[in-house]
Amino acid sequence: MTTQPSLPPVLRPADPPRRALTELADRFARDVRGDLADVHLSGITLATADLRAGEAFVAIKGVNRHGAEFAQTAADQGAVAVITDAEGADIAASAGLPVIIVDDPRAVLGDLSAWVYGTGASDSLPVLFGTTGTNGKTSVSHLLQGILDQIGVVSGLSSTAERHIAGQVIVSRLTTPEASEMHALLALMREREVEAVAVEVSAQALSRHRVDGIVFDVAGFTNLSHDHLDDYADMEEYFQAKLPLFTPERARRGVVNLDSSSGARVVAHSGIPVVTVGTPAIAADPDAAERADWVVTIDDERQSGTVFTLTGPGGRSLTTVVPVIGPHMAANAGLAIVMLVEGGYDWDRIAAALARDGQIFAYLPGRTQFVSGESGPAVYVDFGHTPDAFEKTLAAVRRVTPGRVLMLFGADGDRDATKRLDMGRTAVEGSDILIVTDHHPRFEDPASIRATLIEGARRARPDAEIHEVSPPEAAIVAAVGMVSDGDAVLWAGPGHQDYRDIRGVRTPYSARELARRALQAAGWRVPDSRWPVPYSD
Repeated sequence: MTTQPSLPPVLRPADPPRRALTELADRFARDVRGDLADVHLSGITLATADLRAGEAFVAIKGVNRHGAEFAQTAADQGAVAVITDAEGADIAASAGLPVIIVDDPRAVLGDLSAWVYGTGASDSLPVLFGTTGTNGKTSVSHLLQGILDQIGVVSGLSSTAERHIAGQVIVSRLTTPEASEMHALLALMREREVEAVAVEVSAQALSRHRVDGIVFDVAGFTNLSHDHLDDYADMEEYFQAKLPLFTPERARRGVVNLDSSSGARVVAHSGIPVVTVGTPAIAADPDAAERADWVVTIDDERQSGTVFTLTGPGGRSLTTVVPVIGPHMAANAGLAIVMLVEGGYDWDRIAAALARDGQIFAYLPGRTQFVSGESGPAVYVDFGHTPDAFEKTLAAVRRVTPGRVLMLFGADGDRDATKRLDMGRTAVEGSDILIVTDHHPRFEDPASIRATLIEGARRARPDAEIHEVSPPEAAIVAAVGMVSDGDAVLWAGPGHQDYRDIRGVRTPYSARELARRALQAAGWRVPDSRWPVPYSD
C-alpha cells in the first residue's frame, strides 16, 4: 500500500518564551472574551496538528471552513487561548478558552509572532538575507549559505527545498513558512547562535503575510518570468506582489539583477538603497547589464560547473566556479556575493575564501544535478518548471553536450495552466528529442495536462521527435534507452522532491534515484549517491 511521506516537523526554540496573555491583548486585541489573568503563552500557531501545550491557537477563516471550528481540538491539546476574528470568537466560545479578537488574524500574525518570539526589527537577530524572483531564488539562497560557511560564519537557511540551522538539515513544507513558523525558526536560529540566515521569499509569502514582522538586512531580486498566474491576475499584478520586499518596512538594502527587464523596474520603484548586478552574456539588454554596479563575466562552461569573474566598484574582482552548469547560475552566484558585501561581510574575506577553495562550495538540491557517471549519457535532474527556466537550462546543457539533448518533463496539476503551452514550446525548441510525462497531477487528469504540453510543442515544431510516456518511472527508462555516450538527458520538474502529489496523496518518489536505476539497468556505471539525505521524521 502507498504511504505518504511524513511532513517535516515545525521548529521552535528549545527555551520557549513566556508571554502574558494580558500584555498580548493590550497590544493587539480589539476585544477579549474570558479571563486572561495569570495566563501565559509559550508560542503561537495556525495549525492544531503542530500545536504544543502552552501555545495560542490562531483561527483564520478559510475558503470552506473557519479555523475556529477546531478550537476544541486546540483546547484538548493544551492551547491556552484562541486568537481570531469576531465570527471565529462566536464559534470558538464553547471550547472554554480565553479569546483574543482581532480584525484580521492573518494580517496581524507576523506582528503577533514577532512579539511572542522576540524577533521583530528592533530585536537582536542574525543578519537576514531575503531573495525573491521567479527563478533562481532557491539557488541564490543556497549559494549565500555555502559562501557563509566558507568564510566561517554559522549560518541558517530557509528555502523551497530545505531548512538549515547551524548544520541541521530539515525538509521544507512551503517555499516560505507561515509567519508563526518563520518567527519560531528565527528564534531557534538565534538560540543556536546562527550569525546569518538566507531566506527564500516567494511572491505568495509577501501577499499572504508570511514574512510580516521581519526586516531583512539585504533583499535580493533575481528575475521575473511567466509563472503563478493561478494566484495573480496577470504579470503586472505578479510583479507588484514582489515590490513590497523593497520597502523600508521589509528590508534595509537591496541588490537587483538587471538581466531581465523587470530588474530595472524594481530599481525604479525601490524604496530602499539598491545596487545592481548584470550578466551581459545572458541579459535581455546587454548594455544595461554592462552598466550595472557589478558585472558577471562568463569565462568557461563545464559539466562540473561554470567559471565566472565578478567585477565591481573600486577595482574589486574575483574569479571562481559555481558548481552548476549555466551562465544563469553564475548570475545567481554573483548576486549572492554582492548581497553578502551589502550585508557587511568583507570583500577580501570572501575573495580569499573562494580563492583558497577554488570554487563556491554549495549544494543546490535539484538544480541541474548531474546524476550520471563519467561515461555514457549525461543525465541532469532539475527543479525548473517555467518556460524561462527551461530555456536557460536547456541552453546550458546544450553548450556542454557534444551529442543530442533529450528533454523529459511534465507539469503541475491544479497550478498555473496558462504557462503549459509555452513550456511545451521552449522544451521542444531547446531539445533534439522530447518526452512528455507526468509530474504532480494533483486532482487534474494527467492525460489532459500532457495533451496541452504536447500541443505547445507541436505548434512550435510540427516535425519534432516527441514522445508521450506515462508514468515518469517508465519515461526515464525510455529516455535512457534513446540516448548514448555523449548525449544528455535533462529531466525538468521534480528536482529535489521526494514525492508526487496524486489526488492529494504524497506518493514516495525520487527522480534522482529513478534516473540512476535506469542508467544502471542500461549498463552504465553511476557513482554513489552525491547528495545529502535530509532529515525525515
